[in-house]
Amino acid sequence: MSSAPALMEAGPTEDLVIRIDIPVMQMRMRPGEKLIDKLDAVEDTKGNNGDRGQLLVTNLRIIWHSHTMIRVNLSIGYNCVLNITTKTAQSKIRGTVEALYVLTKCNNTRFEFIFTNLVPGSPRLFTTVIAVHRAYETSKMYRELKLRGALINNKQLRLLPQEQIYDQIFGAWNLSSDQGNLGTFFVTNVRVVWHANMNESFNVSIPYLQIKSVKVRESKFGLALVIESSVQSGGYVLGFRIDPVEKLHEACKEIQSLHRVYSACPIFGIEYESEEAPQDLDVMTVEPVQDDVEIENTNDQSDAFAAYFADGNKERDRDAVYSEELGLAIEKLRDGFTLEGLWEVTT
Repeated sequence: MSSAPALMEAGPTEDLVIRIDIPVMQMRMRPGEKLIDKLDAVEDTKGNNGDRGQLLVTNLRIIWHSHTMIRVNLSIGYNCVLNITTKTAQSKIRGTVEALYVLTKCNNTRFEFIFTNLVPGSPRLFTTVIAVHRAYETSKMYRELKLRGALINNKQLRLLPQEQIYDQIFGAWNLSSDQGNLGTFFVTNVRVVWHANMNESFNVSIPYLQIKSVKVRESKFGLALVIESSVQSGGYVLGFRIDPVEKLHEACKEIQSLHRVYSACPIFGIEYESEEAPQDLDVMTVEPVQDDVEIENTNDQSDAFAAYFADGNKERDRDAVYSEELGLAIEKLRDGFTLEGLWEVTT
C-alpha cells in the first residue's frame, strides 16, 4: 500500500466557541485572524456593569476585556451568534442608553451579552459588529464543507473572492457508489472541489480548514486519493480515483502542500474595511482606568458564565406568585435565584 503522511487536524477555531476569563495568550490573534476595529471605551453592561473596557472586533470573534483587570474578559465566536439587536439598557456609567444585545448559543446553552459604548453619539459599536457578523454569515463557503451546492456553472467553478485555481483534474472518479462517478476535480488556494460531469449539482466542496488528512491508499477500485474531513464538519471520508497513478500522487502532494500553506495563513473570507482602521496588535496592552465603581471578582468560572446565561430554553412559563418586595405578581424564580441577584445581573 502506498500512502502519504496524514495532516494534523487543528482544534476548533475562535469563531466556534465562547470563552470567559481566558488567559491573555488566547486573546491574541491566531494565524489568519485580523483586527478590524478597536473601541477603547465599552462597558460589558450585563456581566461587568460599571467597568470600562476595550472591545476588539476581529474577522472571527468579539473580544472584550476590562481595563482594570485584563483577566476579566470575553471571547465570542461569530458562529455562536444567534441574533444581534440594539435596545435600551441601564449602564452604571451612562444611565439609560442604547446598547448592543448579542444573543448566542454554545454547547446547547444560550448566553446573552450587552455592550454599551461609553462614547456618546458614536455608532461604531453597532455598525461594525453588525456588518462584520453579516460578512461572516455570507462567507461560509470558505470554512464549511458543502455537499450538492451551487458550485459549478457551465463546467466552471464559481470562484470565491480571493480564490485562485491551482489545478483542474479531468477524469477523476468519485468512489462513493459501487460503480463510481466520473467527474472533474478543482484544487484552489482555499479548498478542493469535485463535481460529476453528467450532473453538476452532484458535487462537494471541502475547505482546507476542514481537512483532517489526505492520503493515497488501496481501495476496491485500486489506489485512491482519500480525503478525511474534520469531526466538526461531519467526519466524511471521500475517495477519488485519478489515472494514471503518477497523476494521483502528484495531486495528493499538491493538496498537502497547499493545505500546509493555508494552515500557516488561513483565508477565512470575512472582508470588512473600518472607516477608522485600528493598529495591529502585536502585544496585548492594557492601560488601567480608575473608576468610582467597586468591582467584585471571583475565581468561580461557573459564576462568570451564569452572569450571561439567557433563560430561553424553558418549555413553559413558571407559576405566578405574589412578590411582597415589588407589590405585584411575578413569575416564580428558579431555585437558587433572588430578585436582588437578578437585578445585579441585568443592571
